[in-house]
Amino acid sequence: MTDGHLLIAWHGRTGTSEALAASAAAGAAANGSLLPAADVSPDDLLAAAGYLFVCPENLASMSGEMKEMFDRCYYPVLGKLNGRPFATIIAAGSDGEGAQRQIDRIAKGWRLKRVAEPWIVNTEAQSPEAILAAKTLEPSTLQTAREMGEALAEGIASGMF
Repeated sequence: MTDGHLLIAWHGRTGTSEALAASAAAGAAANGSLLPAADVSPDDLLAAAGYLFVCPENLASMSGEMKEMFDRCYYPVLGKLNGRPFATIIAAGSDGEGAQRQIDRIAKGWRLKRVAEPWIVNTEAQSPEAILAAKTLEPSTLQTAREMGEALAEGIASGMF
């Protein structure tokens, strides 16, 4: 039995994913919960009515910590999340498609239902220094993340998804 909330699971190292996830959580307000990927358990996934997964693309893949969350939780919840809504935000220095594909394949296995178009936030960081540097996002990008969190949480609460 779910408690009707949106779980926002995130991982990041340079501030981008964390800021996007925190903004989405602010939009979801009381209907959302924000957890670092390292802290997400199968029970957290089972308790939530929907999901927003936020992570960077590292070396054309989702971040290792996000992958670890999926590895740890995949089989304990398999067959128990069918039809629940999900969305993604990928922070990337280029295209972000590799990380997006990985999460989509996992979501397909869990039989989740995508309810928002994939969102890839491209920071255009290409040099080692730019990739490793702390990132600051435009207020409009953070506002879009806030609106996404609000829309997902409202869609779950209203039974629209």
